[in-house]
Amino acid sequence: MYTSLQITSSEYQSRAARLLEHIKGQQLGGVVLFDNFHITYLTGFIFIPTERPMAFAMNASGERVLFVPRLELEHAKAEAQVERVESYLEYPGDPHPMRQFAEILQKLEIRDLIGADNVGYPWILGYQGPTLSSLTGCEIVNVNPFVEHQMAIKSEAEIALIRESVKWGNLAHRLLQKYTRVGANEVEVSMRASNEATLAMIATLGSLYRSGSMWSDGAEAGYRGQIGRNAAIPHSLTTNATFLPGDVLVTGANAPVWGYNSEVERTMVIGEPSADQRKFFEHMKAAQETAFDALRPGAKCSDVDHAVRAYFEKYDLMPYWRHHSGHSIGLRYHEGPFLDSGDNTVLEPGMVFTVEPGLYVPDLGGFRHSDTVVITENGLEILTYYPRDLASLTISSQ
Repeated sequence: MYTSLQITSSEYQSRAARLLEHIKGQQLGGVVLFDNFHITYLTGFIFIPTERPMAFAMNASGERVLFVPRLELEHAKAEAQVERVESYLEYPGDPHPMRQFAEILQKLEIRDLIGADNVGYPWILGYQGPTLSSLTGCEIVNVNPFVEHQMAIKSEAEIALIRESVKWGNLAHRLLQKYTRVGANEVEVSMRASNEATLAMIATLGSLYRSGSMWSDGAEAGYRGQIGRNAAIPHSLTTNATFLPGDVLVTGANAPVWGYNSEVERTMVIGEPSADQRKFFEHMKAAQETAFDALRPGAKCSDVDHAVRAYFEKYDLMPYWRHHSGHSIGLRYHEGPFLDSGDNTVLEPGMVFTVEPGLYVPDLGGFRHSDTVVITENGLEILTYYPRDLASLTISSQ
């Protein structure tokens, strides 16, 4: 029986300890993180980034401070796994909040070489402000590669949250397929499926559940406009379409759980599939299976994409290729590393990816499945389990 779905305080302490070890190894005076996902990963504090600067700082002694606007003070104190929360009144303010932050860094004795994930607070929603180096007079060392790699290797607790996400994304997709029919509207179907799945999840998990997402309150499934010919546009937007016989449909489903995401996407067809629809569906499915076979510890991300492209080239399918074979997923819906020919990151146990090579045929539609997988010591575990065969994904046109 579940007692908690949250990452524990001890895990946050362990994450900070690994970053501290890196700081000491690089002989840095401390570290400053501005990225909201980096802050969430290190502190557990989930928030919506705005023009008001926020930052995490840790000195070489391991003291952690979170810097927030006054409107986030109680929120941060209640949730952030840090020794201290400091606040400022408002942005842009006078003096500028970042000048107050510079004083905090001085008190923490973070000086000389400072590790940071950005030259300053990013220009979000109209923010403007000084760089970290101009505020401190210190040299800034990029720690993004270390932090991103740390985030890429998921713990057992993180994988458990992703598994939970998979369950409810699967339910949302089941309902999406159930309610899709000729003459129905994509927005109505998506909302109905998403709402029902979310209510079922809340009824089951109760107070154990929080989405931890700035974009979603619960389970979601939909088409995002990838219907009929528009299915050939990988990142289409909702068009409020009505389903028609013969439509190719590309779906997507997810359920953020305490900030962690999964992804299941499927290609479906309304009515008896045509010969061309069958052809491209089966090639897409085979390409995804080629990627599955290439995903193993010790291989490189680029090996996976090269294997998929080799399959496409063998069958003269490259004219229908549009994107790499997948991406990492976790706190961000898209994370690095990427299953791309230009990414030579070595695959390690604990890395979680979406695997989604696609084919996009003008005037016919798009063909893409996406499954969430985790690299294990022995190979690969596919976490999503929605049916992948065409027969299971064919919707009656009656």
